[in-house]
Amino acid sequence: MKQDMIVILDLGSHENTTIARCIRDLGVYSEIKPHDITVDELNTLANVKGIIINGGPNNIIDGQEIDVVSELYTAGYPILAFEHRLAQVDNRTYPANEDELKDILSDFVFNECHAEKNWNMKNFINDQVEIIRNQVGDKKVLLALSGGVDSSVVAALLVKAIGKQLYCVHVNHGLRKGESEDVVEVFQNQLDANLVYVDATERFLTKLENVADPEQKRKIIGAEFIRVFEEEARKLDGIEFLAQGTIYPDIIESGTKTAKMVKSHHNVGGLPEDLQFELVEPLFQLFKDEVRACGVELGLPYEMVYRQPFPGPGLGVRCLGAITRDRLEAVRESDAILRDEFAKAGLDKKVWQYFTVVPDFKSVGVKNNARSYDYPVIIRAVNTVDAMTATIEQIDWSILMKITDRILAEVPHVNRVCYDMSPKPCATIEWE
Repeated sequence: MKQDMIVILDLGSHENTTIARCIRDLGVYSEIKPHDITVDELNTLANVKGIIINGGPNNIIDGQEIDVVSELYTAGYPILAFEHRLAQVDNRTYPANEDELKDILSDFVFNECHAEKNWNMKNFINDQVEIIRNQVGDKKVLLALSGGVDSSVVAALLVKAIGKQLYCVHVNHGLRKGESEDVVEVFQNQLDANLVYVDATERFLTKLENVADPEQKRKIIGAEFIRVFEEEARKLDGIEFLAQGTIYPDIIESGTKTAKMVKSHHNVGGLPEDLQFELVEPLFQLFKDEVRACGVELGLPYEMVYRQPFPGPGLGVRCLGAITRDRLEAVRESDAILRDEFAKAGLDKKVWQYFTVVPDFKSVGVKNNARSYDYPVIIRAVNTVDAMTATIEQIDWSILMKITDRILAEVPHVNRVCYDMSPKPCATIEWE
């Protein structure tokens, strides 16, 4: 990383990502690090211009109040300390609210730290191209290409850096209706990428049989992904690297020494210990909106960059509890209806993420003039900038009623439709 950096030390605050994003919006790179980072570890980071120590309500571990390493205070870096929404700079105290935070950070970053405004996607891409070439050399790289935003941007970056040394594998492990066909059409037929298509739906269903715990499901899916890639890699000569679309919220939500884990991500916590590849993760520093900006800078089509987000583990985490074929099919068909009606209403360009989930319980209803005992479908539609917080989209009642009527009429084994009104936090965007 050639850009200047402000390091945020995590003392349990929920506002770490808010501060990090605010600094990046100022045009300076920022990164969250564990509270107990040492001076030597800090000195190994490139171009650190200042430190922010961010306290909060979760700064207690095993009954002990935590603090940063004391030597940091005399290490020569400018320091800004936040505690209980107060900022202290040179013995001056400021109220750190939604109105004044940016001004405080701007003063610290530019006047105290003398950082340069050099964080942008063009510089990021140039850095990553150089890093990828140095890491990979003349070897081949295997990429899981789902067709989603993250994997598509990774593919574009790798093509720019190493060209035909990249081999893309698209694994159908339970995707949305028609999605695999779209991926093959775009990447193989239109973009002429090295693409291998693997239909592993039955394989994943077998591995996930009777598994209800969402964390276990994610880890099984993550490990099985790697096994599929290993099998495909053995068919190719010289594959030594595995590329992933890991992004910064994946790292943060999977937990640090201080921050509590929200949920593990299959590409962070689910990798097997005996992994046979070296990882290439060029997007791990980026928030979701930055990934899209990177895709635009790389020249990817608008439709691809702003494609509806989709969880890496697939529909398995939207078929709540132990996966069954009838509920998985209900998720796939109801999701297709939701996407179709949102597109007709123009909501596909307004709402950041929308999908359906089917829980592992039934309720009594009436269908076809007879008693039914079937599953509910839950609709979720949220808006967010960085996937760390999310608000609920207020859908017009007539649109919701049309979606409900179609789902009840067209999707088997369903007799009830609900709308999820829970923001993040307290809920997460996905249900599992």
